[in-house]
Amino acid sequence: MSEGRVTFRNHDDVRTLFGSRDKNLRRLRDVLHLDVVLRGDELHLHGDPSQVELGTEIVSELRSIIERKGLLDEHEFDRVLQRGHYPIDATSDEIIDVFHKARKIRPMGSGQRHYIKAIREHDLVICEGPAGSGKTYLAVAMAINALRLEQVRKIVLVRPAVEAGEKLGFLPGDMLAKVNPYLRPLLDALGDLIDFDQVQRYLDKDVIEIIPLAYMRGRTLNNTFMILDEAQNTTVTQMKMFLTRMGHHSKIVVTGDGTQTDLPDRVESGLNDAIVRLRNVEGIATVTLSGEDIVRHPLVRRIVAAYDDRRLERNVSGHEPHNGHSVNGGHPVHGHLTEGDNNGPTALENSANTGSVSQNEASDAEETSQSGNGSFGAPRPAIDSDSTTTGDRNFPSP
Repeated sequence: MSEGRVTFRNHDDVRTLFGSRDKNLRRLRDVLHLDVVLRGDELHLHGDPSQVELGTEIVSELRSIIERKGLLDEHEFDRVLQRGHYPIDATSDEIIDVFHKARKIRPMGSGQRHYIKAIREHDLVICEGPAGSGKTYLAVAMAINALRLEQVRKIVLVRPAVEAGEKLGFLPGDMLAKVNPYLRPLLDALGDLIDFDQVQRYLDKDVIEIIPLAYMRGRTLNNTFMILDEAQNTTVTQMKMFLTRMGHHSKIVVTGDGTQTDLPDRVESGLNDAIVRLRNVEGIATVTLSGEDIVRHPLVRRIVAAYDDRRLERNVSGHEPHNGHSVNGGHPVHGHLTEGDNNGPTALENSANTGSVSQNEASDAEETSQSGNGSFGAPRPAIDSDSTTTGDRNFPSP
């Protein structure tokens, strides 16, 4: 048996963590399999040493959210607690230290492990995967880690300014105000990993730069960690332009979901083209995440699976369509990493629609199954009179 302790500022923060009728506390106990004892404003966790370590990290991060926002949104609680469903067997090379007192980012599943390993070992990584699989979040965490370790001097976060099927028309304000809606997800990922004041200082000193893709032309960036998010909305020309911005001692991570392209019809996605074109280039790694890596609300996995074209085709025709999963009777490739392998599978998605490869080449490519961050703004949970905490309280695990 081991013990961990987490101290809160006051009793109100403890009650916010516990939730209405101690709902959150019961979920913490059930997921982490720990005994929980409250003494004053200090929470004591008892159980297996590895689970106590994980539980202490989770409770500390929840405490940090409460101190920063004054409330604990249900979706944010679910996101943080979700790591408790995964075994705490990550090695030191797989844990991302963002140098925040309450945060060490652990991979959730083998796919994310491959992704982190690829970023550590390669200067250019292309990651394709479904919504909610941690593509952007882990890339931003790795960028912060590299910055704090002085491996790079600057972080540049880039997104194409493409509207998701809607025409917003004229947007008021200066250039930053106009592009802010497109770049907001990157700011959200940053704010979730480090304090807002620190983010603002980095932005003011140009240590972190968040810009639309169009403003990257003509630049050469040395000692820089560059992330291109939503890369499925780039054209082939734009992708080439971005990848050739890499200077000395720099890293590039390209992320996207080939199933959610917002480009006009008959315009080829730069992400799909790059995956095929660069798959045999030495020093470039391609990682494909699947539905098993989705870490958002559990329903997101089911939604992604329901929108999978291959599943729709199977349901309509009444038989399983031919794809790479059935080759040699194997299981779907999960978190597959390829680098310069002429015979290996590729993360090719929707190749039939892009026209980027021949029909024979597309059929030879082994496909992977496709199946960030919580939202805020929900009202503060109500505290019932019968959940008031006084003195020592014991919450044994079932």
